[in-house]
Amino acid sequence: MRNRYLDLLRAAAIVRVIVYHLFGWPWLSIVLPAMGVMFALASSLTAASLERREATKVVTSRLRRLLPPLWLLGLVAVPVMLVAGWARESDGEHPFSLPRLLFWLFPIGDPPGSDQAIDVWEPLWYIRAYVWFVLLSPVLFALWRRFGWATVALPLLMLAGLDLTGLELPGTADAALWDFATYGACWIAGFAHHDGRLARLRPCTAYPVALVLAAAALWWARDQGSFDLNDISESQALWSLAFVLIVLRWQPPMGWLGRAGPLDRAVTLINARAVTVYLWHNIAIAAVWPVLTVLALDDLADRLGPAADLVAALALTLLAVLVFGWAEDLAAKRRPRIWPPAAPPRTEHAPPHNAAPPRTEHAPSHNAAAARNETAQHNAAAPSEDPEPERSVLPAETPHHRSNAAAAMIRTPRNWPPKPPHLHDPGLPVAGRRAEPLDEEQRPV
Repeated sequence: MRNRYLDLLRAAAIVRVIVYHLFGWPWLSIVLPAMGVMFALASSLTAASLERREATKVVTSRLRRLLPPLWLLGLVAVPVMLVAGWARESDGEHPFSLPRLLFWLFPIGDPPGSDQAIDVWEPLWYIRAYVWFVLLSPVLFALWRRFGWATVALPLLMLAGLDLTGLELPGTADAALWDFATYGACWIAGFAHHDGRLARLRPCTAYPVALVLAAAALWWARDQGSFDLNDISESQALWSLAFVLIVLRWQPPMGWLGRAGPLDRAVTLINARAVTVYLWHNIAIAAVWPVLTVLALDDLADRLGPAADLVAALALTLLAVLVFGWAEDLAAKRRPRIWPPAAPPRTEHAPPHNAAPPRTEHAPSHNAAAARNETAQHNAAAPSEDPEPERSVLPAETPHHRSNAAAAMIRTPRNWPPKPPHLHDPGLPVAGRRAEPLDEEQRPV
């Protein structure tokens, strides 16, 4: 059976991504660092596959589950951007380039798009980062089995090195390097979750380490003048790792979820359509006010405030799931369905009963071994998450600015279509737009 705790974590992370992109509340990055959680969950499931199958087959399988939904998005979005004048844009940050369209087929670089369609392509940094993590997983997993917990420090040391040296690579490589340094520790921690080493980590070790990491993250964020961790790679890396060490070490009983009918079905739906939700949710957010305006519901939404914006965004995301979600079934070699089955599917990987435990200094307890087996049986939903992400573009003169995923989700198109009546009130958030940017005094230095 599936590990419903991991399903719940993934669903919560994806919903958090949607809410963050809709309202831009910076405190959400502290309450739930969605991207770190989703990378850790994906790596745990990748490790389960690497233990039983050849590395080439694992990488191919992971990419096969991810790429067809991306191709479907590109098949819709790229022609629309071209018709809307992308090829004629001369002063944008992403001018049309025929060779770069290959990143829509195999995203080792960010799939490009027009400035007007920024809501379409900007969240795709996560897809690019996931692809790189999958490609590197055989090597990272071998390092993990050889050096254990010391491997977790590798991305953090890389992050420190980038800070100290100010090294900048050409655009695509720089983005990939910073994302690896920011979320690589969470990815490797997912290996520890799979093989049970995280479960066997004593509370007197796990909790103080997580507390120190979290305190360092908040101290760094305070020093930078912002508590939106998506603006600060260093704080994001430390806080996400601390969060992952706690939530993945915990394995609560999940019988209650099966009794919470609507919630249980929602968790199942989100996991079955995780890639589709992530790829299309930002487009749904961008469409909220135009759709409400066309339906003459903008006055009602103005009275109800954020709740109406959230309901509309979720409804439009659900519509995208109904129209495009079948691509995930094809990617998983299942019969295409408009609506996925209500019951969570069984895993595609069942561990052998005589599987030998990983080499560790301490023999696993019965509970840890049971948790490991349950985790190994959990079927990977391709990346959701966000998500996250959640990125912001800092001023060019800011030392911590990178033209990569560390700065992706705060920019808003200058020509955002129809403005709601309350747009002139700076105190109210607007669907499809990010919160007002920080004053220069509040930005990271």
